[in-house]
Amino acid sequence: MVPSRRGRPARVPAVLALLAAVAAGGALAACGDAGGLRGAGATPAAQSPARLWPDLTPASSPAYDIGEVDNETVQGVAVPGGDIRRTDPVAAVRAEIAAHPDDYEGAGAPYRETADRMADCGGGAGSGRCPVLRPYYRDLTGDGRPEMTLGFRLLPEELTAVRVYTTDGDRLVRIMSYEDAVSAVELAGRTVIVRSPSEVAGYEYRLQWTWDPDQRAMLLTSDEMLRTDDRGRHTGRPSATPTPSPAPSSAATGSPSAGSR
Repeated sequence: MVPSRRGRPARVPAVLALLAAVAAGGALAACGDAGGLRGAGATPAAQSPARLWPDLTPASSPAYDIGEVDNETVQGVAVPGGDIRRTDPVAAVRAEIAAHPDDYEGAGAPYRETADRMADCGGGAGSGRCPVLRPYYRDLTGDGRPEMTLGFRLLPEELTAVRVYTTDGDRLVRIMSYEDAVSAVELAGRTVIVRSPSEVAGYEYRLQWTWDPDQRAMLLTSDEMLRTDDRGRHTGRPSATPTPSPAPSSAATGSPSAGSR
């Protein structure tokens, strides 16, 4: 019986009931013939990590200094009112050049062309032939104040230097330093991601720096190789946050900019 529209039982003719039973039986038979559960085969056994050379004496110190921690006060560069947006990014690069003359001055210096082209920075970062790129501003340390992410070209080597600066009162402090043949730089949350081409066809390097409050620096927390598609674009997961807008050219003249926050 099936309920009527008013809730009272309605009698179903015996013939209709018989036909319904036959149809249901056929459907069940069909389900059993095609679409039933099938075994997926044997499940691979789980394997724990295998430790190699257990008798090897553990190293107590690194063999090479790769600059894990970069925390250095930049001498001679002002931070007016403690606002990093008012710091001149060109002055920050000039200070680095002055601190490392062997890299920038003289005929044998690898980045001598960068030093020569600093004379073209009269219009500020990102103008004309100036090797200093426009800065980006975002809170990377979680203190509610923006840091400055800055890039400049290392010429004639066709490399790009990536730097991150924060403030300590009225002092400018560098908290990250890296240079390579850079193909892209991203800010994702409080992380700096640098992508570089690989000599292996179809792959690129993806390096990630994250703020560490104990070391007071951006630490290299991930270094991996990723596949790219045929057009050279990376196939990794995109940034969870949009790319911030570059600072206007007024940042290079000392006046505050809106930044990206």
